[in-house]
Amino acid sequence: MENAVRTPWAPFMGDVPMHLDYFQGTMIEAVEKMGVKYPNVNAYEFMGSYVSYPKLVAQIHACARALRQLGIKEGDKVTICMPNAPQTVVMFYAVNMVGAIANMVHPLSAEGEIEFYLNDSESVAALTLDQFYGKFAAIRRHTPCLKHLIIATVKDALSPLKKLGYALTQGRKVPKVPKGANVVLWKDFIAAGKSFTGDPRVPRKAGDPAVILYSGGTTGITKGILLSNLNFNALAQQIIAANPFCKPGDTMLAIMPMFHGFGLGVSIHSMLANGASCILVPRFTPQTYAELLRKYKPNLIAGVPTLYEALLRIPNLDDLDLSCLKGVFSGGDSLPTELKRRFDKFLKDHKATIEIREGYGTTECVTASCLTPLTKAKEGSIGIPFPDTYYKIVKVGTEDEVPYGEEGEICLAGPTVMLEYVKHPQETAQTRRVHADGMTWIHTGDLGVMDEEGFIYFRQRIKRMIITSGYNVYPSQIENILDAHEAVHMSCVIGVRDPYKMQKVKAFVVLKPGYEPSDTTREMLLDYCRKHVAKYAMPYDIEFREDLPKTLVGKVAYRVLEEEMEKKTPASVLAHA
Repeated sequence: MENAVRTPWAPFMGDVPMHLDYFQGTMIEAVEKMGVKYPNVNAYEFMGSYVSYPKLVAQIHACARALRQLGIKEGDKVTICMPNAPQTVVMFYAVNMVGAIANMVHPLSAEGEIEFYLNDSESVAALTLDQFYGKFAAIRRHTPCLKHLIIATVKDALSPLKKLGYALTQGRKVPKVPKGANVVLWKDFIAAGKSFTGDPRVPRKAGDPAVILYSGGTTGITKGILLSNLNFNALAQQIIAANPFCKPGDTMLAIMPMFHGFGLGVSIHSMLANGASCILVPRFTPQTYAELLRKYKPNLIAGVPTLYEALLRIPNLDDLDLSCLKGVFSGGDSLPTELKRRFDKFLKDHKATIEIREGYGTTECVTASCLTPLTKAKEGSIGIPFPDTYYKIVKVGTEDEVPYGEEGEICLAGPTVMLEYVKHPQETAQTRRVHADGMTWIHTGDLGVMDEEGFIYFRQRIKRMIITSGYNVYPSQIENILDAHEAVHMSCVIGVRDPYKMQKVKAFVVLKPGYEPSDTTREMLLDYCRKHVAKYAMPYDIEFREDLPKTLVGKVAYRVLEEEMEKKTPASVLAHA
């Protein structure tokens, strides 16, 4: 394949091989192998409870029997709308075992978004936490495909002592699921599975579809990205190959959520398919993050730049010993050079012997496909491709490769490339293309440069998109929601630089006649947004304007507003963001 594609990065791979021999089974089969190989290693830890690989495999089998008893069959879609918790992990692999497809959804999504994800994926069952039951109850009548709603609770996964503590504290704040509700509780669901006496496993192949992750994709419209067993298993092997210091029993602080390709692919599956241990973190706050580092002394951390910025802002960390760290990885958003410098100093000051390594990827190839190598780092670079992964830069709108050092669209090929966008054949054809070299390439919609040594530099997105705390936010979707309000004549949504979130969401609104710009009107629109927009995508501010700038063809000139806000942004923020 090197003959078909230029691979100038090959000399910088170090001990990392250019090619790997990929496991041809399913995701659950990869994890089951670890259960046999490492019977005494913990697969995960959750709030003080440790679960070994054999016990995890037994939990997955019990859940798979419960799914078969429920009537879930090969090819069915099962939505998992959960934070990082044991039930999330168990259900994910159980769905894989019975030949169904896991549809991963952010639990903080707005009701309307959850309704869309359920209907678009045609999910016949869903798992969520008791605290999110109200969202599902509100949309149930609009989701005809959804036959089964399984409700879990955090206390299901706790030790008896922790269970009591939870019931007396956080558990008191969670509204009770009404008696007679059309749901099945997790404990009852698992218990019912004992009635299924056969083998719950449905044989599946490596290339069969296994997971749907939602993303705006390269065209900026929310779509389900269909990924295979091979996509995830190949990534798991690439991650370890690119980081040969990772060993069975190493611990990963799994803060990135499982509904995100980064969290699911890197922090969970790449660990569980290689005998490592995941410390499951259901909810991120900077303070708990610092406490987790102190308590567990993890070997590996993967996160978005916001996560590292948050850690730098916590006071009284002088005694924090980070000598335990073998790898610290940043992805999901560009890592500002200044933040990298500050965090590398933080690591050194706290006894770590490593530096943060930046990577890059897209959900169209699960997550990361490129990482700063151990042999060499270049300021501003996102690194070099993983084994069997190929990058090239093409002239935008074409498949023609540009010379080294010239900006163009980033394209990538390899074993983690998605199967398709669900129900979007046209967008699939635009994004997943077979080039003249015979290889299937993902056109990322991102601008970048490759230097003569094969190091990649990310520049910006071709399509309009805001990344806030590592989450993709699509301005047009929020504008559509705002424009549907009776008071709104026109709106424009942009990203504003922020030293913590990297970008935050701001809306500009022109009101219809009869509505006055005021704090009351602003709050009315923000309340309206809260019902339709995920928490992470919420505008932090709505600014009223008499008119919005226009392009020559009459479109709202959002770049004018972006430039205007850039000029108003303090220099200190620009330096850090």
